[in-house]
Amino acid sequence: MPKKRLKRIKYFDYSLLFIIIFLLGFGLVMIYSTSSYSAQIKFNDSEYFFKKQLFAEVLGIAGMYVAYKIDYHFWVKHAMFFYILAMVMIVLVMTPLGYSAYGARRWISIGPISIQPAEYAKLALIFACTAVVEKMGKSARKFRAIFMHVVLGGILAGMIFLITNNLSSAIIIFGISVVIGFVMYPKYNIYIIGVTAIGALVVAVRQWAINAQLSDNANFRFERILAWVNPEKFADDTGFQTVQALYAIGSGGLFGKGLGKSLQKLGFIPEAQNDMIFSVICEELGLFGALCVLIVFGLMLWRFVYIATNSPDLTGCLLVVGVFAHIAIQVILNVAVVTNLIPNTGISLPFISYGGTSVLFLMAEMGIVLNVSSRIRMEV
Repeated sequence: MPKKRLKRIKYFDYSLLFIIIFLLGFGLVMIYSTSSYSAQIKFNDSEYFFKKQLFAEVLGIAGMYVAYKIDYHFWVKHAMFFYILAMVMIVLVMTPLGYSAYGARRWISIGPISIQPAEYAKLALIFACTAVVEKMGKSARKFRAIFMHVVLGGILAGMIFLITNNLSSAIIIFGISVVIGFVMYPKYNIYIIGVTAIGALVVAVRQWAINAQLSDNANFRFERILAWVNPEKFADDTGFQTVQALYAIGSGGLFGKGLGKSLQKLGFIPEAQNDMIFSVICEELGLFGALCVLIVFGLMLWRFVYIATNSPDLTGCLLVVGVFAHIAIQVILNVAVVTNLIPNTGISLPFISYGGTSVLFLMAEMGIVLNVSSRIRMEV
């Protein structure tokens, strides 16, 4: 009998799309629940933060669709332009276009539009690291290729740290290049670990030197480390946010107090809709709800792995790996900060924390991943 011919069909990851929509919707619910009290006090509008985030998410969905329709090779082809643009945007923070919020100068404003360059830099780095592999071809597995990855990540991370004083974003940016290096150059992992350790040592030494100068802001991060070790001792100052977050987590119990019934969000946790939103999730939905959120993120990462392993080429694979690294690192660090496993560094929870720039570029990343998934060909 003649062999049955296999039919090739296009693939689209509806599971990932559903997860994205769920996280966006859940994020809106939690932002409204977390911020309604403070928004009413500050702006006389309990839906202030909710409406701003909803607008950003609508723009993000449009951006995701545009990114989905564009061939992902386009981004890699122009990666150097996007990378240089990221450097320029970071430098613009020091110009009159830059402005401060929440005590930090990390944004640039052009008319009614404000952008945090660190969020764009994460995406630009993913493009740049992928372009290095694509341009080097067969020689991409040599040591000089991994050196390029470290340099690309180190430059942007260093600029973010030195110019905007944003250590958390610098860690994430450098972490993206490290994860891509782990995947692409397994035999050089020991070198990657070594370079990462040296970088951490340089940051620590620099901070020690700053602390030794005893300037006005000299011991800012040093105090955060002390507050991490003994938050109760600094409960009235540096450790206030951490202690209140731990109160929220502890009072939530197994199933929580119920949606909207958090007490810690009523002025106790500063800007609870931002970095500490996970603590309110724990208080209102309990340990069970928090675990469900982490499981959803785990499912998202699993879909990334599936798309990367079935990508039609290495370019698509590395783009998805970069997005995987971004989401994984940021979720892990945010949960670790909220639960006081690491010092407080101010890291948002992807798709859930309040932040227009963050959700815009996250949705662009999702569109690129979905575009890669659409290139997968299944045989039935």
